[in-house]
Amino acid sequence: MLLTIDIGNTNTVLGVFDGDRVVEHWRIATVPDRTADELAVVLHGLLAGSSVFTERNITGISLCSTVPSVLREMREMCERYYDCLETVIVEPGVKTGVPVRTDNPKEVGSDRIMNSLAAIHLYGGPAIVVDFGTSTNFDAVSARGEFVGGALAPGIEISVDALSRRAAQLLKVELTRPPRVIGKNTVESLQSGIIYGFSAQVEGIARRMARELSPDDPEAVTTIATGGLAPLVIDEVSVIDAYEPWLTLIGLRLVYEKNAGQTESNLR
Repeated sequence: MLLTIDIGNTNTVLGVFDGDRVVEHWRIATVPDRTADELAVVLHGLLAGSSVFTERNITGISLCSTVPSVLREMREMCERYYDCLETVIVEPGVKTGVPVRTDNPKEVGSDRIMNSLAAIHLYGGPAIVVDFGTSTNFDAVSARGEFVGGALAPGIEISVDALSRRAAQLLKVELTRPPRVIGKNTVESLQSGIIYGFSAQVEGIARRMARELSPDDPEAVTTIATGGLAPLVIDEVSVIDAYEPWLTLIGLRLVYEKNAGQTESNLR
């Protein structure tokens, strides 16, 4: 069984694969100042609590991170507590199979590369991945499986937090679909602006991207939604063709398969 770990700015998502199937998963808060020892305690607790497998069943680890401080501690944790397991960390030197066609490939987050890899594997190209996380990431993948760029927008929760801080009379509200677009009170009005506003943003950007990716046939572009906040808005977004909550983890599984058994310098 393979343990996959996607460390994001807000949340860390973990999943265990048995073959190509996710048999267990968790979502925990990303705490930037956790030490390797603390990470080991948290991970051991999660694995020990599973009714599907035991920690001994884990044969490998594949992880990516957009938080350098956590990546450093996670690397140390793997070396100290799971040194018997082959570990693939997505970073320069690791084969992904996704050519990055941007001005500076090193700027591209490893999670976006994993999303692109999984999107091509599952749906083919051209494709657009919309990842609803701390930021809303739009990743454009060519018909040849290349990451060609994208767009980054403030995430849903970031926007809500900023609004509540800057507007004294606008408090944070539950992120849920309101009964109507025209709100009858402050809560409904805020929910409408958040849910339908972000839905319209996704539709607008995805349609423009599709026209650039495939000028002759924009309809040939597959748009895939992922990320913890995706369920809030995807039912209101007409351009979403598929929802895959474990897209990043699937990419981590695929990159592990490409790199497992390689030299240690490429893996740690």
